[in-house]
Amino acid sequence: MGRAFEFRKARKMKRWSAMSKAFTRIGKDIVMAVKDGGPDPDTNSRLRAVIQNAKAVNMPKDNVERAIKRASDKSLGDYKEVLFEGYAPHGIAILVETATDNNTRTVANVRSYFNKCNGSLGTSGSVEFMFDHTCNFRIPAEGLDPEELELELIDFGAEEVFVDDDGILIYAPFESFGAIQKELESRELEILSSGFERIPQVTKALDNEEHVAEVEKLLEKLEEDDDVQNVYHSMQE
Repeated sequence: MGRAFEFRKARKMKRWSAMSKAFTRIGKDIVMAVKDGGPDPDTNSRLRAVIQNAKAVNMPKDNVERAIKRASDKSLGDYKEVLFEGYAPHGIAILVETATDNNTRTVANVRSYFNKCNGSLGTSGSVEFMFDHTCNFRIPAEGLDPEELELELIDFGAEEVFVDDDGILIYAPFESFGAIQKELESRELEILSSGFERIPQVTKALDNEEHVAEVEKLLEKLEEDDDVQNVYHSMQE
């Protein structure tokens, strides 16, 4: 298996935020998708993908519909996607994806987490190049041959296709999202969830438990922030 498989396995074992935080993240994704392409999922592929993800975490349909209606209100402020880059203690690279309606607040908060945990907030481009920006799709495994599917989807950008407990996962470069989404839909294959991830090209093992705990402390503070959507790092898990 490739790096995407190992990355996914490690993240599945990792702690995950409470369901309420997942709902908050998806709510922001809905706002950004509607502002970007309108409230109709039939014509807005980004919104269609977010709604699929909402179903995957059992977000109530009423919540989704309210979020779409709220996002359609022109008086509602927009969220801006901002990427932060830096280092945790012991040379661990960190990428922080945020969605914020107040960049000043978010910058101040993220900087304070790095400072308090003996990390350092870097400049744009300082660590992003160490991560591959990927897209992924999860579809039901029933009736499908993953190896055959991988061969068929290579032309659309797929790089890794593998099975886990919840279905078939397809990984591809970030730029291939639209092509693969369109192909899966044309085949009438149900997309259970989809999204984007940043996979470290090289991971670093920390043998000292205290060093690991120091990095984990920073990761936890970042993940708990309401403006933070995702946190990626290069520490071997």
